[in-house]
Amino acid sequence: MQTLGLSDSTPSSESRLKSLFWPSIKNASDVDYLGAQGYWVCTVVAIVSCVFWIALDHPVNGVIIFLFYYLGGVGVRERSRYAATVAAVMYLADTLLVGLSVIRVILSALLISNLRATWIASGWAPESEEAVLPVRLNETLGDKLADQLPMWLWPKMRILYYVFSACFMILVAVGWWRLRRAM
Repeated sequence: MQTLGLSDSTPSSESRLKSLFWPSIKNASDVDYLGAQGYWVCTVVAIVSCVFWIALDHPVNGVIIFLFYYLGGVGVRERSRYAATVAAVMYLADTLLVGLSVIRVILSALLISNLRATWIASGWAPESEEAVLPVRLNETLGDKLADQLPMWLWPKMRILYYVFSACFMILVAVGWWRLRRAM
């Protein structure tokens, strides 16, 4: 597989920690790597948020928030600036309104980093052979989730996600405003 250039472990041009918090793009492999990384960060945020709301005995809120961040991660994987922006803005606002914790600060930093990486990746298109994105693999469950599912799901859900996320953010803002006004 390595001689065909189809290795799933294509070396990144920077360390994992640097790519998490201050990503840069030097080649097409970096674009693909940052998209997959953004997908997984949003998926972790979706799962953590969902578990939190279920623990608070609000499973419907948990599912809605899971869909918001998970589908945002699908959009990030497909280099959607909108999806990266709404995921980062919503989580950052939630962190500032609810309160700071170590986990929330780290996840907020990761989502802001995802926003930066997605913004860079969506505009990256040099005119060379290096601009061709690597083949997305379909061998393991991780490959199917991070490579194949977003490629299939995003074109079908993109417009619905735009409407859903806008309505969700408006409802959250109105709810927060009413709560603050009642105090």
